[in-house]
Amino acid sequence: MTAPPSTSCDALVIGAGAAGLMCALTAGQRGLRVRVLDHANKVGKKILMSGGGRCNFTNTGTTPANYLSANPHFCKSALARYTPWHFIERVERHGIAYHEKELGQLFCDESSRQIVAMLLAECAAAGVEIRTHCAIERVEHTDAGRFRLHTAQGRFEAPALVVASGGLSIPSMGASGFGYELARQFGHAVLPTRAGLVPLALSGKHAERLHDLAGVALPVEARCNGMAFRNFLLVTHRGISGPAILQISNYWQPGDDLRLDLLPGQDADALLREWQQSRRDAELKTLLAEVLPKRFAQRLCAHWIASKPLRQYAPRELDGIAALLRDWPLVASGTEGYRTAEVTLGGVDTDGLSSRTMMSRHVPGLYFIGEVVDVTGWLGGYNFQWAWASGHAAGHALGG
Repeated sequence: MTAPPSTSCDALVIGAGAAGLMCALTAGQRGLRVRVLDHANKVGKKILMSGGGRCNFTNTGTTPANYLSANPHFCKSALARYTPWHFIERVERHGIAYHEKELGQLFCDESSRQIVAMLLAECAAAGVEIRTHCAIERVEHTDAGRFRLHTAQGRFEAPALVVASGGLSIPSMGASGFGYELARQFGHAVLPTRAGLVPLALSGKHAERLHDLAGVALPVEARCNGMAFRNFLLVTHRGISGPAILQISNYWQPGDDLRLDLLPGQDADALLREWQQSRRDAELKTLLAEVLPKRFAQRLCAHWIASKPLRQYAPRELDGIAALLRDWPLVASGTEGYRTAEVTLGGVDTDGLSSRTMMSRHVPGLYFIGEVVDVTGWLGGYNFQWAWASGHAAGHALGG
């Protein structure tokens, strides 16, 4: 059986996610013939599931400081040239209603499907061809400097190839290490990867003491390795989650010291002394239940703080309780892994890429964008903004 004829275009994009679609429509709007290939059965799966189905599509407070990378300067160029306001303008042009939830996080009022529909509409208007169910079997770089892709749907060729295949997070949605393998094939270093924005697992005493409190949530400030995030903690059957924990998980690794302020924004010392003066006969666990979830306060007093009437505490004892409340040590045993991680830390080493164009320094015409690159944002729309910005940078550079 003879091989199917090669189908040529100006650029091939591997991955029909946020970065890949943005790159494709940007290049298509510049008159390039672009084809997007994805092994999944539909496009934009991560967009569709993000933000509880409403897609936290950007963050108005985006700065390079909101990203982790071995080279923290790499993301600056792309982020400066395609800002949240550029994407907001696009969203408004398509008549998509949105709102700010908290801390600059923008969500669709209705559905994340609107963001996917917007991207697909712009791709269609720009003549971009998108093929799903298109698994890539082999990638070659010909002597003529073209990229030849052997796929389940035949052979495709182009002088430019954009890798927007994502990371390892949420394998149930088709995530794989394909992009990293491709990077290595073409001589790129790939920095160690690990799950990011991920719940933490507890074991031993902490697990025993907390697991039956699953569902209890409280505001905390989580601190680790010089970073601090103030938001909610959620106790789960396996450990701890919630925005504060997902954020700090990017900076935590097994063995690292993790501390929680259980009364963020409050002066624990002053609160305890005020209670000792005005409510001397009340038990500590009763009063703590007024500022913490009742079950959590009771568990804290059952295992970490000896509860008794406030009048019975010596000043030194109150100092110790205040110190524990603002600096509660929590020993996590690991993360839940890629299964529930929102992003992948690490990836294609930025030293091998141009920060302006996202093009490989090793192979002309080869680009890496989005999550496959060693740039990872905080929780709250930052990773989508990196996808839009890096995709836009490559889309503008293609064919140049």
